[in-house]
Amino acid sequence: MKRDRLTLWLPTLLATSLALGVWMGYTFFTGREMATSHATTSTMGSQRGGSKIDYALGLIDEAYLTPLDTDSLEENLMSALMEQLDPHSMYIPARDMQAINEPLEGEFDGIGVVFNMLTDTIVVLNTVAGGPSYKAGVLPGDRIITVDGDTVAGRKINQDKIVERLRGPRGTKVSVGIQRSNVEGLVAVDIVRDKIPLKSIDAAFMIRPEVGYIRLTSFARTTHQEFLRATESLKMQGMKSLIFDLRSNSGGYLDQAILMTNEFLPEGKLIVYTEDRNGHQQREYSTGGGKLQDIPLVVLIDEYSASSSEILAGALQDNDRGIIVGRRSFGKGLVQSQIPLRDGSALRLTVARYLTPTGRSIQKPYTMGGGDYEADILRRYESGQFFSADSIHFADSLKFTTPGGRTVYGGGGIMPDEFVPIDTLEMTPYYYAATGLNILYRYTLDYTDRHRSKINAIQTVEELNDFLDGDKRLVEDFVAYGQSVGLKPNWREIRTSRRLLERLLRAYIARNTSLEDVGYFSQIEPIDESLQRAFEVLGVE
Repeated sequence: MKRDRLTLWLPTLLATSLALGVWMGYTFFTGREMATSHATTSTMGSQRGGSKIDYALGLIDEAYLTPLDTDSLEENLMSALMEQLDPHSMYIPARDMQAINEPLEGEFDGIGVVFNMLTDTIVVLNTVAGGPSYKAGVLPGDRIITVDGDTVAGRKINQDKIVERLRGPRGTKVSVGIQRSNVEGLVAVDIVRDKIPLKSIDAAFMIRPEVGYIRLTSFARTTHQEFLRATESLKMQGMKSLIFDLRSNSGGYLDQAILMTNEFLPEGKLIVYTEDRNGHQQREYSTGGGKLQDIPLVVLIDEYSASSSEILAGALQDNDRGIIVGRRSFGKGLVQSQIPLRDGSALRLTVARYLTPTGRSIQKPYTMGGGDYEADILRRYESGQFFSADSIHFADSLKFTTPGGRTVYGGGGIMPDEFVPIDTLEMTPYYYAATGLNILYRYTLDYTDRHRSKINAIQTVEELNDFLDGDKRLVEDFVAYGQSVGLKPNWREIRTSRRLLERLLRAYIARNTSLEDVGYFSQIEPIDESLQRAFEVLGVE
């Protein structure tokens, strides 16, 4: 029964996570990217010479009955060509380059707000500290009604279009009309756009006395520096051991994974090596300069941890450094090089495979030019691999042994040392309706509005806990709200799901405070089974 319920949401989650993987999960090697000069690509047409594709496009351009835009035909042909290769090679049209590269660059130009458009109105949840909106006086809870004189509220404008209106080159100005609680009319605010940093670390805080917690969502250009700042701060707060959360991290720049792995290893340890079509290898070793070589370590992974996440987890596991906790990772062991083309588009072409220090290839099987590669996660679920480690079978040829004598596995992701199954016992139909229909999240925005002054004043996890602990009827208030918007109460199911509902309510409310994701993860922790297993591994309560 519990698996039947999960079937409803798993395909959507899979599609979302794989889409993120396409944007952020590709790794680049040597230098640490395999650069190709514009001079190389500018001669591509002559290099193809008299290929059938060029000939056919020329004929269509010159002789086809109805004049056609051959540029658009060529775009489609490029995408179709790359689809005949492995699942991670791709063509990136010029129009998509900025959106695809931005999460990996570590910054963008904009106004610096975290907002939500759930009710067809831009609700400011938080402003980036020191950013343009913060300096202009925009406050959490403000509603942006107009942008440069045009009404954007209540018009069902696509969120991407709103983002386009608010972003722009640094130094340019955008004028917004804000609806603010207890203020008549619209408040006019001029915001000068500026550089906005993109964080790859969602949260870094002391989750227990002497236990630090870091949640990393991608490997961007700035990730290693962010990580060093976070660990130094945690050490100053008394960190003696670390839980490093790589769940749902779909990857990014390989050099950042190597730099971060280096922080945990003594000198001369192999971190990763790549092998190209000719058998040429490039190996990366630790330098001995890492600042976390002796700290007890647990790394959390799941089925959406991919690429650079798997390199880091595999390197630590193969060097008997730390314990890997969670579920088997995604299984991406191919190296891509991004090659620019003359019109601003690019190819991401698979040029090598990477292997862990024991020689494991963690790339899962795929079929050239198609197959059901993207359905692998669903197959794992349907075969019970999310619920029991005994459902996961490895051929003897995929077994490897670490220097410390641990058995590890290749052939499709990193198998954790400590397996944590998905627990669905508390997930009732009422719970699925509350979360799936977004009623729970809508309630927390309403709750935040009703308690805005107190929520805006919260600065620490302790203050957050005091505030939330003081509301003894949070779940009951939510149920009443749900009923008002059409979610009929089922008190038997509510009692079964009460712990999950209360923790999610607290977590979403916490995310609307200045603590953002630190607040979220501090509240979700009691229902996070992988995190609880990590505490057990570290021997803490």
